[in-house]
Amino acid sequence: MSILLSVVCFVLTLYLFVLIVRIILTWVSSLPDPLRPVARFVGSLTDPVLRHFRGLIPPVRLGGAALDLSPILLFLLLGLLRGFVC
Repeated sequence: MSILLSVVCFVLTLYLFVLIVRIILTWVSSLPDPLRPVARFVGSLTDPVLRHFRGLIPPVRLGGAALDLSPILLFLLLGLLRGFVC
């Protein structure tokens, strides 16, 4: 495998882990102070991409709440892309 493909694989894998951290952080309603900068950083990495997916798939209404499916779609697409590239 070439160096470029290795770098692309590494970046895709790293972004998948960042997305997992983002999903976990959204489950926590009030973050402790030391984790807030981490959450902002992770959000700055994932929000621009997720915004595009939110435009494609609106949140699913579940009574008074809404379930955002954009991280799931992005996770699946990144996994497929990683499967083709790596």
